[in-house]
Amino acid sequence: MPMTLSLVEFEDLVAEALDSIPQDLADRMENVAVVVQDWPTRSQQRGHRGVLLGLYEGVSLTRRGPISYRNAMPDRITIFRGPHLRIASSRDQLRRRIATTVVHEVGHHFGISDERLRELGWA
Repeated sequence: MPMTLSLVEFEDLVAEALDSIPQDLADRMENVAVVVQDWPTRSQQRGHRGVLLGLYEGVSLTRRGPISYRNAMPDRITIFRGPHLRIASSRDQLRRRIATTVVHEVGHHFGISDERLRELGWA
């Protein structure tokens, strides 16, 4: 049976996960918005197999150029509430899963591949 948690409580867990990112890395995050959405849209799900817990959409810091990225809209990290609540069996498990998802998507912002994130234990 899926967990229930208000949107505000879920957003607090996402904020907690963001606050746990080391300050020197957090200071380097640039032009990125982190949002919570209930479920991925069809276009967000496209190309992703299985349960999608989070998604980074944008141009990673390693691919940005001073001219090509000027005046760009913010990149977007979306954390999906519904899938997290469906797979978590306890609040502690939910907190850990959200933290892993946030770090995973922030890793993409820094240009880290899925393969490397798996090696590091953040997948």
